This record gives sequence, C-alpha cells and structure tokens, in this order.
Amino acid sequence: MRPPSPPVGAGNPARPPDVRTHVSVRRWVFVVLSFAAALGAAAYIARSAVPTGEIPVRLAWWAHAVAATAMALEIGLRALKVSLAGAALGVPFGLWTALRMSLGGDFGAAITPSRTGAEPARFLVLAEAGLRPAGILLVLFAELFLESVSLAIIAVVLLATFGLDGRAPASIAGLIGSYAVAVIGVGIGGWFLARRSASGPPPAWARALGLHAGRWRAVQRALRSLRDGIDGLRHARLGLMAGSLAASVGHIAVRLVILPVIVAGLGAGDVELDRLLTWPLVLLHGGAAAPAPAGGGLIEIAFGAALKSTIPGPIFGAALLWWRTYTFYLYVPLGALAAGATVLRAVRGRSREAPSATEAALRAARPAT
Repeated sequence: MRPPSPPVGAGNPARPPDVRTHVSVRRWVFVVLSFAAALGAAAYIARSAVPTGEIPVRLAWWAHAVAATAMALEIGLRALKVSLAGAALGVPFGLWTALRMSLGGDFGAAITPSRTGAEPARFLVLAEAGLRPAGILLVLFAELFLESVSLAIIAVVLLATFGLDGRAPASIAGLIGSYAVAVIGVGIGGWFLARRSASGPPPAWARALGLHAGRWRAVQRALRSLRDGIDGLRHARLGLMAGSLAASVGHIAVRLVILPVIVAGLGAGDVELDRLLTWPLVLLHGGAAAPAPAGGGLIEIAFGAALKSTIPGPIFGAALLWWRTYTFYLYVPLGALAAGATVLRAVRGRSREAPSATEAALRAARPAT
C-alpha cells in the first residue's frame, strides 16, 4: 500500500514549484524597486536643478515627433542589422523575427541586473523561430562584433568633428573607441588561443592561474564558440555584412540625436552640442555596468553629473525625463508586447537550448563602455 503523501512543507519534494514562484515574486519586487529608484533619482535630480518654482515638462510637439521617429528608425535599423547579418552568414530569417529578437533583448535587459537577460532572450526568440543553435550563436556573435566596430567608427567621427580643441568630449570619444578596439582585440586574441588550446588538458599557465580541468573545459567550450563565430565571419558575404555594419552605425547615430532634439524642443538656446552627443553614448552603452534593472538610478545620477552644467537648470529635469523615455522606458512595453512571454521563459532559465559556456562567452564579448 502506498504511504500517504506528506503535507506540503520544507520536506515535501513537491515544494519546488512554490519556491520557484517565490523566487519569481522576489525578482519582480526587485525589478519594481529598481525602476522606482530610477524614477526617484530622476525626480530628485530635477528638483535639485530647480530648487524653487515649477519644473517645466512640456516638450514641443515637433520634438516629440522627431524623437519618436528617431526611436522607430533606431529599432528598425537594429532589426535590419541583425537580419542582414543572418543572411550574410547563411542563417536567413525575416525582419519580423529580427524585430522581435531586438525588442525582446531590450525587455530582457531591462528586467535583469547588468542586462544579463538580453542574450538568453534573443537566443530563445530565434530558437522558437526555428533556427538551429549553431546558427543562432553565430548571429549573436556577429551582432556583438558589429556593435564594437560601430562604436569605434562613431568614436572616430566624434573625435574628428569635436576633438580638435581637446575638450572633455574628445577624451570620452577616445575612451569609447579604445574600448571598442580592445574588445575586438580580445576577440582576435581569443581566436588565436582557441586555435591552439580549444582541446586537451590545461596548459601550465592555466594551471598557474588556478584553472583546473573542470574550469578549463568550460573555458575551452567558450573558446570553441568564439573560434566558430570568427570563422563564420570570415566566410560571410561581404556585401550583406557591409550593409549590416552600416545599419549598426546608423542605429547608434540615430539614438544620439534624441537628446539634442529634446533640449532644443524645450526651448534651450546655445548649448554645447558635442557634450549632448558624446555623453549619451557613454551612458547608453555604459549602462550595462549598472548592477540593477533599469540602472537603479545610476544612469540618472551619471546624467546629472555629466550634463548639469550643459543643460539649463529650468529644463534639466524635463530633458532627463524625456531622454530616458525615448531611449529606455518606451522600449520596455514594446519588448513586452513583441516577445514578453518568450523573454520571461528565457529569464527564468527554462530554455534548454543555450549552453552556459556560450552564454558566458557572449556576456564577455558584449560592448559595455
């Protein structure tokens, strides 16, 4: 006779679903608190910029139209970039799938610390579209590589345009370009390492660093993924890959014009255009270093520290609010609508497609200025 089932409690094996639910609830509470902290930081910074009087938030209709158009164009160019990269690598998929992948990645990044949910979400969107894991990893690697090259190109353009007088934005653009070049260099160095050390026991230098056989196997899996990604890029169709790179540069450039448009739409006069273009590049791509979803207020604090002396005080709070709206907050509901259910499955770790070593390699290669 089967013994009766024990009551639900700490010793009941049926308990894990409840525990998983509790973990999920704690995660969502953390997300909500982080978004609240970001909004609270924005409100505090806006109030400190205008200690007395009313804070204007009305933005000219034409500025809304231009900012919304720039946002739509940025999303479209990102989808085009990924779709062209897939076609160039022999992994074709449609623009709608590329759009869902991009917006789903934005949603996954927004609700996870340090944007760690972006790559798993993109992977699962493409997997559910019928792509094979090897092809998906190749597309994701190409996207990260093109993003790094695009950052270097944008940095060179900013240096050539604004860097002749040696002001702070020149050094910032130089830092961005140096980082992008460093990411590319690390990738190439990893490829050479993968050619020699992608199999076999750990070499002496790896053992000296404390990489025992188990850890070295994980490193080797990441190196093999990196090698396969770079090999795939070497055999890509150059015309389509050039189009993908152009779309990548375009989506970054379009996003940078949003803050100058907002500042002009709020009635500001003569402002330093170089700072309005350069600092958003740092904040948008450096946000990956923020350990909390939505940055937990760190993006707003950095915005205040960098641009408080550039944007006039009476409109500073409105500029921050609308800039975050058109570069971050609107992407969250759009991503939820486009691929919300898929993203949540990826964030909860229910995908069995993406190996952990590959995910670690993608995180390591992600541009984080």
